[in-house]
Amino acid sequence: MEQHTLTYKIASEPEEMEQIYKLNYETFVEEIPQHQQNQGRRLIDKFDKENTYIIAKDAGVIVGMIAVRANRPFSLDYKIDDLDYYLPKNANPCEVRLLSVKRDYRKSWVFYQLVNLLVSYCLEKQYNMALISGTDRQIRLYKRIGFEPFGPMVGREKAMFQPMYLTKKKFETTSKAFSKMMKQKKRESKQINFLPGPVAVHKEVEQVFRKTAISHRSSEVINEMKTVRTKLCELVNAKKAQIAVGTGTLANDLVAAQIKKLPGKGLILANGEFGYRLIDHAERFGLEHYTLEKRWNEGISAEEIKSFLETHQDVNWLWTVHCETSTGYLYDLNKLLEVVKKHHIKLCVDACSSVGVVPVDFQDVYLASIVSGKGLGSYPGLAIVFHQETIAPNKEIPRYLDLGVYAMTDSIPYTHSSNLIFALHEAVKKVNVESKHTLANEVRKMLTNAGFAVLGNEDYSPGIMTIPLPYSVSSKNVGDQLKENGIIISYESDYLLQRNWIQFALMGNLTLKEFETALAILQNIMNKKIKQVSNHVSK
Repeated sequence: MEQHTLTYKIASEPEEMEQIYKLNYETFVEEIPQHQQNQGRRLIDKFDKENTYIIAKDAGVIVGMIAVRANRPFSLDYKIDDLDYYLPKNANPCEVRLLSVKRDYRKSWVFYQLVNLLVSYCLEKQYNMALISGTDRQIRLYKRIGFEPFGPMVGREKAMFQPMYLTKKKFETTSKAFSKMMKQKKRESKQINFLPGPVAVHKEVEQVFRKTAISHRSSEVINEMKTVRTKLCELVNAKKAQIAVGTGTLANDLVAAQIKKLPGKGLILANGEFGYRLIDHAERFGLEHYTLEKRWNEGISAEEIKSFLETHQDVNWLWTVHCETSTGYLYDLNKLLEVVKKHHIKLCVDACSSVGVVPVDFQDVYLASIVSGKGLGSYPGLAIVFHQETIAPNKEIPRYLDLGVYAMTDSIPYTHSSNLIFALHEAVKKVNVESKHTLANEVRKMLTNAGFAVLGNEDYSPGIMTIPLPYSVSSKNVGDQLKENGIIISYESDYLLQRNWIQFALMGNLTLKEFETALAILQNIMNKKIKQVSNHVSK
């Protein structure tokens, strides 16, 4: 058969449900005469409100589906007396029903991929057994998957079904393909992501991201872009926001291009990797500026900034990171604003690692840059710039860096990813800085109680926990071993390796239980490393 471009997902849209009812009718009325015909040619399952439908779509058309539910009674409860008599004692079953694949797709990978997503869903819900009523026409197929028949046949003439169940263990060992699938899922399920980007995303954000891509010129994407820009402005109390396809580096280039239009010199603060990167942005754009630099993790106080400005009357703008991601150091934005207002200076902020993690108010911030794939909890790929004033296009600025072009076209001057826009909108709905603060306080206590030094204190960002390791223990080796155990932390950047630091970022969708798991593994690794060092020294 010809190749098809297919997507697989959990049904969520009204039009998908309507297609499900029609496919249900085609399969279980017209092909398998299990139900009576009707003029509407729609069949709504009696458990429809409880079902989760896993679907395969080709160009928007549903070509395959499976339904799963775990609420008792199951349909088999109505067909077999004392269903639990046939099930193992430790069973936590779900019931899988309504398997249907359109004829043209039955010799493709549709069935395998539906099962793949079904298994992911069941593992997430911690079901260890799946029950089905297998049509007598496909008994051999179900047995090849690993289903085992039990009890008597049920149904009626021309629509007979064999009750069957499939255990997790049986599925893992039935075929090479399914064994490979389960090994991959075990690797995936083990991983816990503590990176500052890409971050762990919420399941609903992931589901939205998997929708079929649509044109960035469609009214649906244009409206979504307007909505998400409005939501972002409400989140940070900003006047305007523009969104480009790119990273935080692009967002800061967009800011630099606007700063270049300002008169006078600027002042850039730096006490870590990303402050020094702002200096690099400024140098590449030829921005006239001073710098106020400190050693990494050494604070720069509002008094020091005030003193500098009093002796440098030609400063017209100040550019700084809000959260210095390399250490977790968090500048006091309110105090910065007090200083710049007094000196009539425009404040520009790189807030890539703070928005979505700590409360921010950009009402009086001239320009601010953030990204989609950090504290906002979405996928990387969108650069966001907030601005106070109306910005017009400027042909002296390279086309892609001209913020005025974005403002003139409602942030869609060029190709955009509908997947990223919709995912960002879903992620913004779920931003909860209070929960991140609570999680960070518990994590910091647990690390301290376990004997680890953590840079800073509770005034540092709750999104970053930076841990200096003793030089007798390699941070790279520790990071590598954590990765082997499914714990993904930040340690591979050159600036962390040089200082023998590791970082747990708490920007994404994470729980205290996940950190407890990670900490136990880290402690075990460190204990072994320290013991090895002690043994070597004693020899």
